[in-house]
Amino acid sequence: MLNRKRNEQATRNAETSLIAHGTIIRGDVRFTGTLHLDGRIEGAVLGEGPNAVFTLSEHGHVQGEVRVPHAMINGQVNGDIYASERLELATQARVIGDVRYNSLEMAAGAQVNGRMAHQGEDHVQRELPAPEVRQEPATA
Repeated sequence: MLNRKRNEQATRNAETSLIAHGTIIRGDVRFTGTLHLDGRIEGAVLGEGPNAVFTLSEHGHVQGEVRVPHAMINGQVNGDIYASERLELATQARVIGDVRYNSLEMAAGAQVNGRMAHQGEDHVQRELPAPEVRQEPATA
């Protein structure tokens, strides 16, 4: 059931990016269309646009926040997940962090170690705050 829905979502989004197994990205990743992660991201995963889809395979790992409209998780996320539209947690999903979603499908075997809360779109699709810019004091 999860695979059928995943294929339907992928068909709607013609732009698909793949981060292969063995690849490590350190830093935030922003994407449109579909992002499929078999590797590792150490930073935030940010889907831009209402049709952005993030899929995390059983080999994939995210060390950071995931903020997307649609997410299908079957790997490990160490960070909070914000899914403004739909979140699917497959059997091998392991989430260490809070989860906020609009629509949720969770398969037997998926694990969430954190709080889960249903939220409407207006609560979960906010932009991340801009990084702090440290200003040096002026010297005369």
